Amino acid sequence: MAVSATPPSTTPIEPSSPPRGPHRRRVVGPLFIVIVLVAGLVGVVVLDRSEESARRPPADPAFEVPQQQVLPRSAVPQAAAIAPGGDRTTVRPTTAAVRDWATTVSEKTQIPSRTLVAYAEAELAVRASAPECGLSWTTLAGVGRVESHHGRYGGTTIGDDGRLSPPIVGIPLDGSEGVKAIPDTDDGRLDGDVEWDRAVGAMQFLPTTWSRWGARANGDGEAPDPQNIDDAALSAAKYLCASGGDLSSADGWWRAVLTYNRSVAYGQDVFSGADAYAKAARELG
Repeated sequence: MAVSATPPSTTPIEPSSPPRGPHRRRVVGPLFIVIVLVAGLVGVVVLDRSEESARRPPADPAFEVPQQQVLPRSAVPQAAAIAPGGDRTTVRPTTAAVRDWATTVSEKTQIPSRTLVAYAEAELAVRASAPECGLSWTTLAGVGRVESHHGRYGGTTIGDDGRLSPPIVGIPLDGSEGVKAIPDTDDGRLDGDVEWDRAVGAMQFLPTTWSRWGARANGDGEAPDPQNIDDAALSAAKYLCASGGDLSSADGWWRAVLTYNRSVAYGQDVFSGADAYAKAARELG
């Protein structure tokens, strides 16, 4: 979860450091998720990572992600090109090429093709605006896998327009065990809760963070929407780039991901997914 309304910290975070900032997760092991119903939010998917005894559903059925216990700043996950030959030394792939690529990679990785398009377009956008960032779509996929199963948690689907249906909204950050207390900051505009803030969307942004980093992917002048996979992926890409600097380096990659969520276990989970997706995509040629 992107947790800060202020510019991301560039202060190194040691593996032994206690979690800092308004986290809603425990950090002693893998994330566990259950669905709960909240009065007044019927039809909204609600993520609850506060119960360690809850069974965690597989993030990507039929796709295995080996868990890697990588030490922070010791390595960076592999990356993979977007579309055949679409690496950083070639021209930008066409929209049609990205969609064809996403269809093929989706069959291999079990990531929805519409979500892969969003990850790819987010990488291409920051490649143009911040080429020094070195962000790969695979890192966004690693984050998206942990945060919301690529926007499909609890049966949520992604429309052709990128909208999540039903929306994904996190548990109330009410100071209960395992979460910080964050009183409402947006009058419930994004999360439907006028008492406490909740993380929202496929990439699980807090309202305060979204107000600073939310970006509209299609440039139509409308307000950015965290429940739109394109907006969420682009916003996460910008946040990660601002947090880490050069994400092609181990130091930059870990700084970015640990700013998103200050948990070594979380970083290892993201690393494992990103690396597995990159290897799978590379096997396709």
